[in-house]
Amino acid sequence: MATKVVMEALSPTMEEGRLVEWKKNEGDAVAAGDVLAEVETDKAVMELVARSAGTLIKRVVDVGTTLPVGGILAWLGAKGEAIPDGGPAANAAAAPLAATAVPVAAASAPSTQNPAPSTSSDRVKASPLARKIATEKGLDLGRVQGSGPSGRVVLRDLDGASAQSPAAMAASRASMPAPGVVFEDIPLSQLRKTIAKRLAQSLGPIPTFYLTMDVDMTRSAEAREALKALGPEGKVSFNDILIKAVATALIQHPACNAWWMDDRIRVWHRADIGMAVAITDGLITPVIRNAEQKSLREISAESRDLAARARDRKLKPEEYTGSTFSISNLGMFDIEHFTAIINPPEAGILAVGKVREEPAVVNGQVVVRQKMRMTMSCDHRAIDGATGAAFLKTLKTLLENPLALVW
Repeated sequence: MATKVVMEALSPTMEEGRLVEWKKNEGDAVAAGDVLAEVETDKAVMELVARSAGTLIKRVVDVGTTLPVGGILAWLGAKGEAIPDGGPAANAAAAPLAATAVPVAAASAPSTQNPAPSTSSDRVKASPLARKIATEKGLDLGRVQGSGPSGRVVLRDLDGASAQSPAAMAASRASMPAPGVVFEDIPLSQLRKTIAKRLAQSLGPIPTFYLTMDVDMTRSAEAREALKALGPEGKVSFNDILIKAVATALIQHPACNAWWMDDRIRVWHRADIGMAVAITDGLITPVIRNAEQKSLREISAESRDLAARARDRKLKPEEYTGSTFSISNLGMFDIEHFTAIINPPEAGILAVGKVREEPAVVNGQVVVRQKMRMTMSCDHRAIDGATGAAFLKTLKTLLENPLALVW
């Protein structure tokens, strides 16, 4: 008897998914555990595997289609077996949304266009993100050695890749909007939809207040330079130092390491730190678990690995959910000060600006020090002003005396 292949909840917060790529064709034999398709969830591109064996009788939806969880993607069964009545039509009730581009409005657009010439990149196995970035940078995927499964090109493989030839670049330009185009409607990715929903949930009902403090990062900068002398394993970033310091301070101030649960406050006794990572179409927050127990070297290695896989959209759900407190650092973009939006149910988030040189009075002398400004956004339902201020004071002390992080 034919069985349905449905859109599964591939992450804890997933409500719908967009079909990115079919891995099996109609008529192909399928074993339980085979990858049938790739699906874009609210956070990552993940593999959808077969739960039973059989032949792929029918692919119900096309690539680019968005379906709610439970919507029918395909049917598996015996070769030549008929699909049960109403099978393909069942998705009508789920109202799938085709995630295809809306036509571009133009003052005078031609009624027909010649198709863009195909390039070697069209035939290469590549992740959706790698393909998008390659197009933007004019890279020929056909010349890139893939390091992903089955030789698939992923984002990290594009580092150092050379741009396309002038002819290939011309082909890319041929697909750009024609003169006279006044706007383009870009379909929302699953990630962008989730970001919009979560931000509305945060800014609306959460009574937020903000605490800002300047920190002298001179000693942290000196410690960072000293660690470089140990070789590659001694390479740590300011963000790694921040993660360790925040985790240590949270254990001392558990009231700030909390979730608002509507009818109770959940106080955590371990520090799972979410670090905001910017990706092509949004933001994702990989989690450093038990950061208070890890060395700077361990945090550095883990944060680099998580950030790289976040940009490739290859994180597992458990790697980007469940943080107890988050850090958003825009210092690398030359931002000195900003406020971050709390990620519920967390009760706080720390916004960090760049480390900058400025004059300061030390022992009666004007000297150049390295300063950093940090702002904590606090959910007033769980954190009071004095509570948040005490946490920031401890954090400032740790950052200004980094030996305390290894003592």
